[in-house]
Parts: sequence; C-alpha cells; structure tokens
Amino acid sequence: MKYSIKKIADFLQGTIEGDPEVEIGNIAKIEEAQKGDITFLANPIYTPHVYTTNASAVIVNENFIPEKPVKANLIKVKDPYQAFSSLLQMVSQDTYSNKTGIEEPCKISSSAKIGKDVYIGAFSYIGDKVHIGDNVKIFPGCFVGNHTVIGDNTTIYPNVTIYHDTVIGNHVTIHSGSVIGADGFGFAPNNGSDFKKVPQIGNVIIEDFVEIGANASIDRATMGSTVIKRGVKLDNFIQIAHNVEVGENTVIAALTGISGSTKIGKNCMIGGQVGMAGHIKIGDNVKVGAQSGISHNLKDGEIVVGTPALPIRNFKKSTIIFKNLEDLYNRIKKLETELNQLKK
Repeated sequence: MKYSIKKIADFLQGTIEGDPEVEIGNIAKIEEAQKGDITFLANPIYTPHVYTTNASAVIVNENFIPEKPVKANLIKVKDPYQAFSSLLQMVSQDTYSNKTGIEEPCKISSSAKIGKDVYIGAFSYIGDKVHIGDNVKIFPGCFVGNHTVIGDNTTIYPNVTIYHDTVIGNHVTIHSGSVIGADGFGFAPNNGSDFKKVPQIGNVIIEDFVEIGANASIDRATMGSTVIKRGVKLDNFIQIAHNVEVGENTVIAALTGISGSTKIGKNCMIGGQVGMAGHIKIGDNVKVGAQSGISHNLKDGEIVVGTPALPIRNFKKSTIIFKNLEDLYNRIKKLETELNQLKK
C-alpha cells in the first residue's frame, strides 16, 4: 500500500489540513500508529490520542477543531467511520483487483463457462456446466459443483465448498471454509427404531451484495430454495438450515443457528449465539439480543432478548426481579415463620 494523503483525501471527498504529498504505507489504530500510517477518530473517547499519535494522517470529522497542536496531517470528512471503512475497502480491492488467470493444477470442466478477468487459484475444482461471471476471484482449494452459477465481481476465498445447482449473485463475498449447499438435516423416523434420510433436492440462492463469514454453513432446501436475499451480512460460524429465507439487509452475528423453514424479514439485526426454532416467521426490522432463544413468531419492529425470548422491556424487569430472588426468598421464609407462630 502506497498512497499520498492527497489521493486518499480525494477518494474520501475530504479536505486536508497539512501536507498533501506525504505518503501513507499502512493503516493502524490511533493509539498504535507510527510514521507512515493513517488512522481515524470517530469515537470521542479517543480524542486525546489525536495529540499524541505518531500517525502521519488522521481522518477526523469536518467539524473537528484541535484544542492544541496536532503533529499529524488531518483529513476532514463528514463521517470518519464511514470514510475509514471506504478506505479499507479501497485497499482491500487494490490487493486483489489485478489478480487474474488460472493457476495450475486446477480441474475445470470443458462444459464450464468462464467470464473475463477471472482468477481461479490452484487446486480448485470447477464442475460441469458451471457459469462464472466476469471479474470473479476464486482462491485456491475451492470446490464449485455442477450447474452452479456465480455472478460478476464475486470473491470466493480459499477452501470454500459450493455444492451443485447453487446460484450466487453479483458482488458476493464468501470467506474461507464456508460450505454452501450441503444437505439439509432431513431424517424421518423409520419404524421407531432408526431414521431414514429424506433426499434434499433443492438448492441455495444467494442474491447480490451478500457477505458470508468464515466457516458458515448454508444448507440446500429439501425442495425449492434456501434464499439469502440482497445485502445480507452473515458473520463467522453461522448455520442456516434448509428452506430458510433471510430478508434483505439483515445482519446476523456469529454462532447463530437458524432452523429449517424459518423466514426472517428485512433489515433485522440478530446477535451472536441466537437459536431459532423451525417454521417460524420473523418480521421486518426485528432486533434479537445475543444468546436469545426464539421459539415463536415475531412481529415487525419487535426487540427481544433472553431464552425464551421476551420483549426487551419485560426482560429488563425480569432481570431486576431475578437479581433480587434470594432476598425475596428469605423474606417469604421469614413471613411463613411468623405466620406459623401466629397460627399457634
């Protein structure tokens, strides 16, 4: 990474206070940054570090006025956090944007269609009648099953497994170790003594601008499709079961498990380690606290937490009562003793 402060400021549509020709070679946290680094200030808690940081440049709010001298050059923007995120994205894209070609050894079916400016890393397997769009990056050790479609500008990091008939949209990112399209967990009791496997003949559809974290699992549908809609962001170690539908722009944190045929609405925020029962419906704009257990439908806009999940207001009241249970227990025992004495 080598960018002048001017180039960064132009990209972020910011203004410079300082030397625009200084070169930036790295991105760092404000309290750890050294000469040649760029950092940012978004949280006021870190304001004292602006005056002590060794960074060559700091991205700050356009309204920031230093109370004392600042050694670093400043890039002033409307939203420092969003600007810093954009800078990270630019650097990340530059890292891989020029990577093209097919490395050896690879196995690519003669019936597969490969778009322009594609990169396929070594030890990858591309099955029959796969269609790969333009500017797709498939890193080493990936498996892409038969009849899979991958849209333009999609990035698939190392050791991802994509089963047959999967449909992946444009601008999708799938991180290392994820498995897309494995069989759903379908077994039927057989004479009460064992289980018979139910064939899973559906597929997985992942729409545009989805990001899937490392080691996530998205199962194929029994029939029809498991669907991850446009703009969804999934963290690491997430399990999405067969026939689940996740609505647009919903975000789900790590270690969450969604059981089969559950439908999640758009713009939902689901915390880490949440468990959802099957065949339930989660409305739009729902928020679910970490480690919650969801066993019933949730209406649009609900905020719930706990196991079993309660509306957040009820949960807070219950928490206060729970904290005082020992005291309440002792008071009841005392009252029982006094009552028994009165009876005597």
